Amino acid sequence: MTSSTPTAPPLTHTAAALRLAVGRLSRRMRQESTLGHSLTQIGILVTLDREGPTSLGDLAQAERVAPPTITKAVANLVAEGLVEKVPHPADGRVHRAQLTPAGTKDLEAIRRQREAWLTRRLATLEPSEVEQLTAVLPLLEDLSNDED
Repeated sequence: MTSSTPTAPPLTHTAAALRLAVGRLSRRMRQESTLGHSLTQIGILVTLDREGPTSLGDLAQAERVAPPTITKAVANLVAEGLVEKVPHPADGRVHRAQLTPAGTKDLEAIRRQREAWLTRRLATLEPSEVEQLTAVLPLLEDLSNDED
């Protein structure tokens, strides 16, 4: 006897479809506003906003890039006045990066522009579709958290 109950697609198919959809959405939002910053620079601004003063080594780890990449990106942000280097409170030989008020302002502008674009896109959906997206947000949050 055969069952008429549909089977769920294998997790690999779901993973591939989710990767593609989230990747496209993320890429599209990144294109909406960078204010001339690289993705690494924006990642640094976001990390500094969330974590506060952070060592360059910790920034490299958070952004998953090589230390020389972080050093160059932070130097550019310092030159633009968006980040400043401050001495570590416990070890004066070590410096940490922190946002300046101008860096906070740029980051807020990027977020506003991206959210405005996404709000316009969401407004094209049916209310029931927005409800579906809203219901899945906690799952996406859980998936985005580090495993460790």
